[in-house]
Amino acid sequence: MAVGSTVFVRDRFTWLAYVMLAYFAYLQASLGPVMPFLRDELGLSYTVGGLHFSALALGMVLAGLSADRAVRRWGRRAVFWAGGAGMAVGALAVALGPHPALTVGGSWIMGYLGTFVLALVQSSLADRHGPRRAVALTEANVGASFVTALCPLLVGGFQRAGIGWQAALILAAGVWVASAIAFRGQPFPAQEQPAPVPGERRPALPLTFWVYWVALVLCVAAEWSIVSWGADFLVNPGGLGKSDASMVMAFFFGAMVIGRAFGSRLSRAVDSARLLLAAIGVALAGFMLFWLAPVAGLTIAGLFVAGLGVSNLFPFLMAIAVGVGAAHSDAASARVTLGAGLAILVAPQTLGWVADQVDLRSAYSIVLALLVMAAAVTALANRRVARHNGIPSTSSAGR
Repeated sequence: MAVGSTVFVRDRFTWLAYVMLAYFAYLQASLGPVMPFLRDELGLSYTVGGLHFSALALGMVLAGLSADRAVRRWGRRAVFWAGGAGMAVGALAVALGPHPALTVGGSWIMGYLGTFVLALVQSSLADRHGPRRAVALTEANVGASFVTALCPLLVGGFQRAGIGWQAALILAAGVWVASAIAFRGQPFPAQEQPAPVPGERRPALPLTFWVYWVALVLCVAAEWSIVSWGADFLVNPGGLGKSDASMVMAFFFGAMVIGRAFGSRLSRAVDSARLLLAAIGVALAGFMLFWLAPVAGLTIAGLFVAGLGVSNLFPFLMAIAVGVGAAHSDAASARVTLGAGLAILVAPQTLGWVADQVDLRSAYSIVLALLVMAAAVTALANRRVARHNGIPSTSSAGR
């Protein structure tokens, strides 16, 4: 379809992009549900288990620094399919590797090459659909969230059926193979690159942006601490079996799907800065119930409520931060991605290390501290916006 068309059409490339974004999201979310099985089979400590999440995040950060250069050198199509193939190889290494060096390496490959797929899906969909890009990107992310919610169900279900948790990762690699066969030869939208401006200085982002950036890092760190170690917490001290714990994590991912759908509607009528504080409050209340509940039923209920709150932390913060830095939106978006990658790199590993020193329940107090600090930093940022603009409105936020 023409880039300037106002009619939204899901062509073959659109469906390919939808499938591959879901593929990326599924495998990115798989490490948390598989971790109890992986640690048990390889005899890993929490610290070594956390290295898998750190490796994934490090790969994402490095990919964000090199994806553009790879596309300029080899082209979108080659980088896209190579990234998908690399993510499949990394997933197989995690599933079948007999040593943590292989499974950690596989996690890094998934993060590094898989992020190429993520970057190209978003940029190529935007180029393909032009003024209707928001429709395409929204549909792609809703579909990806839904598939992510299926991941823990498949991990636990395959294990309970006697097939083995590894089948959930092997299945995803098979999706890449099927996609490569079904869409072989599919052309990609042409890449539009703005002409460089000689002597252009690096744009300076306002201080308020960096205050929101700190809140974003804290919130992503809290989210990934739950994602990474939630299944382990449900096993010990939660008392569930490993298969049940992996399947129960679907409540968290399912809540995130519901929360994002509900949050997107609320954001049309209510200011995002206020919604952000409310979302942090919901996440905090849910986490406290999850963390301290004396019975499994309340623990699971807390996990669901935490998922509802956590679901909108990154979307709201990304929209607010980029809005504050709207005069330099490219730089603001890049810094947001960097902050998220750094949080994923550091938080699960730190929590795993603390759990080895004490226990996982005590280590999870870190999440409480992260959410409380995020609320305080967000309130500070909102007050800065209010002082400069008269109202806490992200749409008018500026310097």
